[in-house]
Amino acid sequence: DVFSTMIRLYAKHLDFLKQQVREMDRKIAEIMETLDTPITTITGIGLTLGAYILSEIGDISRFSSAAKLAAYAGIDPTMRQSGEYNGVRNRMSKRGSPYLRHAIWLAASSAVLHDPALKLYFQKKRDEGKPYMASVGHACRKMVSIIYAVMRDNKAYTPCIPNEISV
Repeated sequence: DVFSTMIRLYAKHLDFLKQQVREMDRKIAEIMETLDTPITTITGIGLTLGAYILSEIGDISRFSSAAKLAAYAGIDPTMRQSGEYNGVRNRMSKRGSPYLRHAIWLAASSAVLHDPALKLYFQKKRDEGKPYMASVGHACRKMVSIIYAVMRDNKAYTPCIPNEISV
């Protein structure tokens, strides 16, 4: 009898939480509609993730290039140098905003499955022998460039498959 009461209370609590999530989603949709931003046209970025990314970036004019936005997100590679030695096994720096990095990682993980250009780029990195996570990291860097261009130009994203993908 005690367990059935506890289960009923947990079910009511879950229903309450689901209702709160629906209310927050509705509020996020209202805010995103007033912002009128094309960030949600990017494959892998919906309303919630778009709001998350916009709140972390703020005004895009703070960044003069996509590389600086990538550094702010911590998606830039580390540098290993000493004298004339240049390391070749560099990792993602992770020195920037962990929240923005996580949001971009989620967007890129989805986009490599559904966006034709990022899917092709991801597959190119896999064919080069890169591990799965490293290839997603490369896709994250591409995603930062896409986000920067869309926000800077205030134009909708249209995926295009180039003849030759550059690094």
